[in-house]
Amino acid sequence: MLVGVPKEIKVHEYRVGLTPSSARELIAHGHKVLVQTDAGTAIGLDDDMYRNVGCDIAASAADVFARADMIVKVKEPQASEIKMLRPGQVLFTYLHLAPDPEQTEGLLKSDAVAIAYETVTDTRGGLPLLAPMSEVAGRMSIQAGAHCLEMEQGGRGMLLGGVPGVPAAKVVIIGGGVVGANAARMAMGLEAHVTVIDKSLPRLAELDLQFGAMLNTIYSTLDSIEEYVLSADLVVGAVLVPGAAAPKLITKDMVTRMKKGSVFVDVAIDQGGCSETSHATTHDHPTYKVSDVVHYCVANMPGAVARTSTFALNNATLPFTLALAGKGYKRALQENPHLLAGLNVHRGALTYEAVANEQKREFTPPERALGR
Repeated sequence: MLVGVPKEIKVHEYRVGLTPSSARELIAHGHKVLVQTDAGTAIGLDDDMYRNVGCDIAASAADVFARADMIVKVKEPQASEIKMLRPGQVLFTYLHLAPDPEQTEGLLKSDAVAIAYETVTDTRGGLPLLAPMSEVAGRMSIQAGAHCLEMEQGGRGMLLGGVPGVPAAKVVIIGGGVVGANAARMAMGLEAHVTVIDKSLPRLAELDLQFGAMLNTIYSTLDSIEEYVLSADLVVGAVLVPGAAAPKLITKDMVTRMKKGSVFVDVAIDQGGCSETSHATTHDHPTYKVSDVVHYCVANMPGAVARTSTFALNNATLPFTLALAGKGYKRALQENPHLLAGLNVHRGALTYEAVANEQKREFTPPERALGR
């Protein structure tokens, strides 16, 4: 199979779909890899590194899309990229379709096969291709939040961990999954007072055992979210419903009653955000204020640490990329129900139920779509 890797074009997105090491693995298995020039140059992966492992270098994205059997990317295809997709071509990348009906429509019209990293599952019910970026985003949320608490960024002027004789900041994390656990770890490392709110008692018990008395765990109710959000200096939105839009757990009214200069970091913004006041921002202009609350809602947070993120992502995606290339997408999906869970669009059919429900579109079970 010819696997194509275009250069990412989303604003300030420097990650790349395949590292030279991953490309070498594909080539060793008998495949060909075509990489757009300068696809990885920004993070120290120059064209010669790809050439040295046997890749061909393409002058343009149009060349990659025109020739490749499968496109491996990082971020969701932009409008210009969707136009270049061919009928039956496989696209393997993050999609986050639920809050993005325009992208969904474009992919359906393209007649391509779109497999989303973020909905591939594993035997434990986890999301193995989302997890590495969730780890990065969770850790970054505290770095970003601590920075936004500074006066020059519009914050309250608080040091997250305080100093002897001065209270540390109160950090509230809504959601105790991979993002939440990594955010908690970083915030506790900086000696903040940390609370995690989650609706899963077993997950709260796991976090309690993992972190002990340093972490305050609270069961999620409307009352508890309101109480802790209003008392927080930094709130991290870390909720996730796989493949679906994030629930709006923080209301506009709550935001108006939060502390002046407090900070809200919405890691759930890729899925629409978990506050009524959230809208996506970029690394160029990462923040805005609502009722004197600083909102940090960058939709590709891990892109800021693109080298770390690229290698972490490739560690997770490579086995699936090899399976899709080696077996062909149909056989690979039919033999692996966890990879099949990643199929979102197939030849004009919407095959992920949560997206169909969110956008009120017709849903086609993936097994039926593959049988066409």
